[in-house]
Amino acid sequence: MALTHGELADRILGGWTGRIAGNMLGKPVERGDHWTPEHIDRYLRLTDALPLTDYLPPPPADVAGFELRPEWPHCVRGRIDGSCRDDDIDYSILGLHLLETRGFAFTTEQVGELWLLRLPYLQTFTAERTAYRNLANGLRPPLTATYDNPHQEWIGALIRADVYGWTSPGDPRRAASLARRDAVLSHTGNGVYGAMWAAALIAAAFTAPDVRSALETALERIPASSRLARTVRHTIALYESGVDWSDALGELAERTSGLGWIHTVPNAAVLTAGLLYGGGDFTTTITLTVRGGLDTDSNGATAGSVAGVLCGAAAIPPQWSEPLRDRVRSAVFGFDGVRIGELAERTLRLVTLTE
Repeated sequence: MALTHGELADRILGGWTGRIAGNMLGKPVERGDHWTPEHIDRYLRLTDALPLTDYLPPPPADVAGFELRPEWPHCVRGRIDGSCRDDDIDYSILGLHLLETRGFAFTTEQVGELWLLRLPYLQTFTAERTAYRNLANGLRPPLTATYDNPHQEWIGALIRADVYGWTSPGDPRRAASLARRDAVLSHTGNGVYGAMWAAALIAAAFTAPDVRSALETALERIPASSRLARTVRHTIALYESGVDWSDALGELAERTSGLGWIHTVPNAAVLTAGLLYGGGDFTTTITLTVRGGLDTDSNGATAGSVAGVLCGAAAIPPQWSEPLRDRVRSAVFGFDGVRIGELAERTLRLVTLTE
């Protein structure tokens, strides 16, 4: 399916807007060992917010056990005035800057150089912080990913992958290749496959007839025998066999138990379930994904990116886009306060340059 210039612009803006909205939705409950799906739903019932159709409500006064992340006053409904800073968005911005300055032939070493130049060390976490430290100590890829790094298969590389999908509309092979080159700076195994899968999924969403087809196409870009691919296929099988969303989450949690709440594989399962059971509806997709728990802001962001590309910015309901005020806070040097629309326009220019 060929997209017109206007349709492509709308889909790319949808990806950026959806990613930021999904991230903001999940940010207050980002702590998967505490905010389980059951605990999130208890909070939503307590605040009379089920079914969830908007950002999370503020917490009730004097109720113990439901403390949100410290940033919550800036990312709950009625209090949002532009997006909060978050690494899930910083890496999308950094990836855009990488492609603008180094082009699509960038090297893994150049990804590392840009981190050191533009990204504050204290705004990196888990595998990225380890890789950053290794870079500063003079190590080069692939040692930056493997030396003293217990987080090699965690979700960090996956959250960096969106821009490679947005700039490869309808070309999941290319998107996965770009994402891999970035991911190997800090990750191995399923950590790298997660980035390739996410980038391919977003690229496929531009031209796929539905999210189910996009998921199948993305699976073609990673090893079929990998734990990630097997888990995504199992999630699809649960959906197709008629298992309801809550029961599917329970089985997936049991299947991936012991990996931890920031590992790529269980989060990909929650994300896949949110996309499938969301049925193509933007609001249902991101709210189910966040209610699935684990790394809620990262999963919400990727789900919002895929759903936003599928439906386009014009179809994203205003309760998600309007509070963002077309503005992004970012720790990436030179980008704090940038407009969402400008990021989308710059992404579109990269696409048209390669056509």
